[in-house]
Amino acid sequence: MVAGTRDDAQALREEAAQVLARIGLHLSEEKTLITHIDEGLDFLGWRIQRHRKRGTNRYYVYTYPSRKALRAAMAKVKMWCRQVDTNQPLDVLLARINPLLKGWTAFFRPGVSSKTFQYLAAYVWRRVAGWIRRKHPGISRKEFRRRYCGGGWQPRGQEQALFNAGLVTTTRYRYRDR
Repeated sequence: MVAGTRDDAQALREEAAQVLARIGLHLSEEKTLITHIDEGLDFLGWRIQRHRKRGTNRYYVYTYPSRKALRAAMAKVKMWCRQVDTNQPLDVLLARINPLLKGWTAFFRPGVSSKTFQYLAAYVWRRVAGWIRRKHPGISRKEFRRRYCGGGWQPRGQEQALFNAGLVTTTRYRYRDR
């Protein structure tokens, strides 16, 4: 991060390249990015960008899951819903999906992620419900809820329930003890 102009940032990048060259390393031109914080950047699955806070004229830097990271998680869920055969019990599918959701939400919990979590939870619910509908074509909503949701709306097998990523709370401002 540089407080200055683009030329200042490019000069610092050249200095860093010279320091790294002394120890046998080099900066990758494809991965080294100089951009304004208002345009944002993706780093390790996070989107880092400055936005104006609603209702004020103050600007803050927000970190939230990048679209690429969200698409990767959604692609895994989609792949597993296609791979797990419908002659298997629902627990087999949930045993694959739940660890992914728990780990993904734990990684992105410190950011501004609650809307992304809700979006992912809705997507996963639709995918699992579609898998159940392929397993039982023509099943009614009432029968679907009775057999697979215990009268509620979250699908559950014999041993485990679908993890609801939308209920995960974020820990944006954690206290750090010294």
